[in-house]
Amino acid sequence: MQPFRLLSLRPLALILFTGLAAPAYADIYKCTDTDGRVTYTNDRSLGRGCVRLQSDQPVSSIPSPARRPSAAAPATGSSAAFPRVSPSDQRNRDDARRQVLQSELTTEEGALAAAEKALAEQEAVRFGDERNYQKVLDRLQPFKDKVDLHKRNIEALRREISGLR
Repeated sequence: MQPFRLLSLRPLALILFTGLAAPAYADIYKCTDTDGRVTYTNDRSLGRGCVRLQSDQPVSSIPSPARRPSAAAPATGSSAAFPRVSPSDQRNRDDARRQVLQSELTTEEGALAAAEKALAEQEAVRFGDERNYQKVLDRLQPFKDKVDLHKRNIEALRREISGLR
């Protein structure tokens, strides 16, 4: 009976030893560089201006979003460097863009008509090895996908054209 007794003590000993293992703690430092960027690290030697954080504070490992320049620009200097377009030049650019989009729309509508015609032709044909209707659906799916693609493209072009001034 002694082997059974040793066998039953092993899980108990394993639980005791794992419970006695010391939990790992590390000091967390908040370091601020000369540009004002903040970095959190466990190695104080990586930067100057490091301050040890309290161990009970939550620390996130997700980086903060990139800072964007403020919308209010200084009154002198930067507004002069910003390129300006005259209203007539902008109108000409918008008209040229509208013409390009209109030609793309016309091309896409022609491609949609051709895709719908090809789908209709394929729907009219039934092959002898397609006794199972799923085979028919599998054969027609690429044609349906092409029709859907052209419809989505036409919708996107119409939205783009409607957004022009």
